[in-house]
This record gives sequence, C-alpha cells and structure tokens, in this order.
Amino acid sequence: MVSTCSTVTSAFIAACASFRMRSGPVRTGLPPLSAMSASMTHRFGYGVGDARMNVRVALFATCYNDLMWPETPKAVVRLLRRLGCIVEFPAGQTCCGQMFTNTGYADEAVSAVRSFVSVFGGYDAVVAPSGSCVGSVRHQYRAVAARAADPRLAEQVEAVAPAVYELSEFLVDVLGVTDVGAYFPHRVTYHPTCHSLRMLRVGDRPQRLLEAVRGIELVELPRAEQCCGFGGTFAIKNADTSVAMGADKAGAVRESGAEVLVAGDNSCLAHIGGILSRQRSGVRAMHLAQILASTAEDPA
Repeated sequence: MVSTCSTVTSAFIAACASFRMRSGPVRTGLPPLSAMSASMTHRFGYGVGDARMNVRVALFATCYNDLMWPETPKAVVRLLRRLGCIVEFPAGQTCCGQMFTNTGYADEAVSAVRSFVSVFGGYDAVVAPSGSCVGSVRHQYRAVAARAADPRLAEQVEAVAPAVYELSEFLVDVLGVTDVGAYFPHRVTYHPTCHSLRMLRVGDRPQRLLEAVRGIELVELPRAEQCCGFGGTFAIKNADTSVAMGADKAGAVRESGAEVLVAGDNSCLAHIGGILSRQRSGVRAMHLAQILASTAEDPA
C-alpha cells in the first residue's frame, strides 16, 4: 500500500509542476469556450427560481482532476448546466498553487496566484470540485499576496477569492437548492474531507444534497470526522502513518455497509479507494459531483 500511496502523491506533485508552464486548456474533454454559449442554459424544474438562472460560472477543474479524474469536472458541467447555469471553462487555468505554498516554494506560489486571479476574475462565481483547492484560494492567497508586497495582486485576491466555491457550497448557498434532480439507487456513505470539514466548514451541505437524491440509501460513516491520512506530501513523508490512517478509514467504510464511498475531494477518494480496492471490498469510490449529476436517463 505504501508504494501505491507514494505513486499517487508523486503524480499529484508532477501535475502541479507541469501546470506552471501549461498555457492551453486542461484535458477534461469539455467543449471549447466558443461552444459554451447561452444554448447551455435551460430551465430545470426542481425549485431553482428565475432569479437564479443565467449565473455565469467558471469551472476550475483543478490539476489533480485534470490528470487523474477528468470525469469529475465533466460531471460538474453536466450538473450546473442542468440547473440553468452558464458554464465557462477558462482555457488558461493552472494549478491553484497549494502544493507550492505548503512546501515553501514562495516564488512559484506567487506565480500561481497571479495566474488564478487573472484567469478567474470577472465571473459571478468560480466552482471547483475540491474543498482542498478552494480552501487554498480562500485561506492562503491573502498571505501569498502579502508576501509578494504587491498591492494590485492583493486587490485582485480580495475581488476573486470570495467568489470561489466548493461545489456543495455553490449549490446550497448560491443557487439555493438541495434537490438537484439526481437519481442514484445505491447504498452510499459520505466522508467529510479535512479541508471541507475544518477549513471551509461546509457542514451538512453535502449530506443535504445526498439526502435529496432519488433512490439513494445514505448510511452513516463511523468515525467520519477522522482524517483519511492522504494529506498531499504527508503521504510521502509519513507513508506508514498515512497508510495506517487510510486503513482505519477503509475499515469504517466497510463497517458502514455502503456500496459507494462519496467525498468532495478525489485525493482522499484515491487514497481510501486504493486501499478498498486492494482489500477487494467491492466498494466504489465516487466524487459527490458524479452522484449529483447522475439521472435515470444518464446514470453514473
């Protein structure tokens, strides 16, 4: 398990590094910006009022999803379009810079922040399927801008950061919906990731969204508040501890009796899901966006 954990984390770091130089669109297979017109927007009859229609949303895919889980940002696009949002995919987006900030690469972190606020400025909202990345934008960017001693960058951060939302926050707090019209007839348990639980404090928003999914059986995850042990480079620097924590979390998932483990961060799902797969548990690991995007006509 140690080697698997280290391999996944090394791939994550490589993705962040490569994103510093990438100028084209990330590889989610989404239509080009020219195709993202008002034709995306249509009305969906699950309590979304007219005043909430035509919200202009930028999708921040994140480098980890681009590299390893492209189905997740695709699911976000399907879901938000279904709810009447105008979804755009800025082609110049790169890594949020969290890995640079957390590991002391100050210059690289400033470069990533400059890129982010330049690319995502001017949107009604920026939505990302990652509590970790959103947490970095909202809670680390001000410190990075302050270290850069650049008043203009600080102004841009103050303008952009408050409009960046984790998916469940955007659905519940901005669109004002919990029933998104999803259908997923499986037994599911929810893992609250550390960044969503402790940094963003999303609370019960994901559970409220899941409870409204048609056909779902939502079961409680024992010891849900415990960290899964991934933690980015923590999984490399403290591999034995990371794997032990992941094994504890996988045990809790099996104890729940769930068929599907859901969370808001694919990094945690990769860690826990990898252990569950090695144990031949039969439990699937899926991002919250994929379940919420699932319908009877287009099941996940």
